[in-house]
Amino acid sequence: MKLVVLIGAGAVGKMTVGQELAKITDLRLYHGHMDIELDIAVFGKRTRVSHHIREVVFEEFAKSELYGMIFTFMWAFDQQSNWDYIDRLVDIFRRECADIYYIELVAPQEVRLARNITENRLQNKATKRNIEWSNTNVKSEDENYRLVSNDGELAFENYIKIDNSDLSPDVVANMIKITFNL
Repeated sequence: MKLVVLIGAGAVGKMTVGQELAKITDLRLYHGHMDIELDIAVFGKRTRVSHHIREVVFEEFAKSELYGMIFTFMWAFDQQSNWDYIDRLVDIFRRECADIYYIELVAPQEVRLARNITENRLQNKATKRNIEWSNTNVKSEDENYRLVSNDGELAFENYIKIDNSDLSPDVVANMIKITFNL
């Protein structure tokens, strides 16, 4: 069993890279907006339900016979609650002796704002279809949180940071596949 955790700021390309990685491996993609969109569709806002859904999916997947999962997450490195949350989720896979891989994607805000309006993003994330709100949200998250790790901060055995500003998602997916022999 494998768990690939794709992390990065909003609109950096986590879901799109995850989609490409899923195409070239036996990994299944669970992007962070799958449960968020459901939560908002049902309750009209983000609630704790999305976290419960995510934990149930992780528990069931980790016990399955499937090859592995790709999970996308926007990690605010200056928020201890985010560190604790990732540790709790990853621990579900650790208990099943899974191999864990962390890939951090980085790109400047102007690149991410251009990606924020791509057809694939808008198709898969209904809450991002209000472009004005979504662009403001990307900028606000950048102002209020530290969404890029400091050098040496993520001391995981299987970790890489990729500046994907000028790389296509399929190229990044292939880099990940080759680096970790997925």
